[in-house]
Amino acid sequence: MKRTAALLLTSITVQSIAAQSFIQTYKDRADMVTQTNITNNLQDFAGFGVKKTGTTANSNASDWIKSKYLSYGYAANTITEDTFTYGSANSKNLIITKTGTLYPNKYVIVCGHYDTIVGPGVSDNGSGTSIILEAARILKDIPTEYSIKFIHFSGEEQGLVGSTHYVNNVAYEAGVQKLDIKVVLNIDQVGGLIGNNNNTITCERDTGGVSSNNAASNTATQELMNCTTFYSPLQTNLSYAYSSDYMPFEAKGYTITGFYEYLRSENEHTVNDTFANLDPVYVLNVGKATVGALQHFAVASTVNNLLGTKETPQKPSENVRIYPNPAKDTVNIEFSQKVNQFKVEITDMAGNMFLQSENQQKINTSGLKNGVYTVTIKTEKGNTTKKIIINK
Repeated sequence: MKRTAALLLTSITVQSIAAQSFIQTYKDRADMVTQTNITNNLQDFAGFGVKKTGTTANSNASDWIKSKYLSYGYAANTITEDTFTYGSANSKNLIITKTGTLYPNKYVIVCGHYDTIVGPGVSDNGSGTSIILEAARILKDIPTEYSIKFIHFSGEEQGLVGSTHYVNNVAYEAGVQKLDIKVVLNIDQVGGLIGNNNNTITCERDTGGVSSNNAASNTATQELMNCTTFYSPLQTNLSYAYSSDYMPFEAKGYTITGFYEYLRSENEHTVNDTFANLDPVYVLNVGKATVGALQHFAVASTVNNLLGTKETPQKPSENVRIYPNPAKDTVNIEFSQKVNQFKVEITDMAGNMFLQSENQQKINTSGLKNGVYTVTIKTEKGNTTKKIIINK
């Protein structure tokens, strides 16, 4: 939605990561987001045409979303439908619940709408829909301490009708809170415009409405920004939340945050909101950020269970420490075992080389500007790549 408001906070922001650290297993899972899956999801979504709330196309899209979860292995009893009336027609929200191991009754919600108006809405909001589907596929068998609800709302374009119904009748019932929600992550219109330099994503925090939840939202959004730089190649822009499906949650005092495209495509609510006009690589990268953030918020296991309960095998990265992080003028390289020959390369997130050295464990970074960089250490046993933040 979000057609009428302008983005006022446009500075690219680097946040302190004192309370967060990069987790390689989270990055491995974020990298499981594939361009093929994202592209197929977007094209399938486009194929349903205009998915206006209450129409057959809207219902067909809902059935397609449900079938995707069943194909991922989610049991039928984990998928619920919240039906509501809009005008003379019915529509529904789809809610898929993945139960947490320690806090099964406290939820991390990731949500976005699947209804569209005028055009097929491949960016607004096929992009969010595709990302939520891909995140659900990847995290299906990953233990998380907190439960996750993957929610696909309808009725967003008619004034947040579906999400308002869900909050007032499921999250709350007869004015009594029923759901304990840790955070709501909303994803709306993150397709970008093909041809733009789509290297930045806007992260949205609560700055109005119920003031008591603003501080918690600010913290959650800082954590979202950190996760974005850890687990995707994107930079972050800090802005404010408005006019999308997290707002009914905000009105009840819940903690919200969200993703929205940084460079506006201006194709929303037009016939030009098509697959041909968005940037599928941008959607891929927002998907990586989303998978990383969901693992952080829901506290995912750091054990690699891709082969069952087998623990993550030791990697070269576990034998290398890079500190301090954030850094100022010096970065130190420390090996757990003696290494005689190694190379260090420091690049920015676009892949531009800034520093190269051989066999030096203290790297002079005084010439680097504030920002996020990739440090690659090359040894005869393999390569290790980690992210650092320069913050002077």
